Amino acid sequence: MPLLAAEGVSHLGGYFFISSAMFVLGIFTMVTRRNAIYVLMGAELILNAAALNFVAFARHHGGAGALDGQMFAIFIIILAAAEAAVALGIVLQLYHHFPTIDVSKPDRLGD
Repeated sequence: MPLLAAEGVSHLGGYFFISSAMFVLGIFTMVTRRNAIYVLMGAELILNAAALNFVAFARHHGGAGALDGQMFAIFIIILAAAEAAVALGIVLQLYHHFPTIDVSKPDRLGD
């Protein structure tokens, strides 16, 4: 197998490696961190890994549906921006009621 791809041919191995590394780092960050900001950053890494896979497949397959991967990636970016805005509002309210952003500390729902 040649080290470099031929003209016009894209190999998906590099994209899969970067995407899987981003996905694993996102899962690891969400599971191990207790800070709400780090949990949100982990979710963003997972969404970006999915977007990278969509774009890589669209580039690899080309043809009539070549823009499908880019459209999904733009949708994921819009979804991530909305998720970040809503989550930031939740984190700010959490900090207002409890003086911490540690997601395991607030255990009172009715107060």
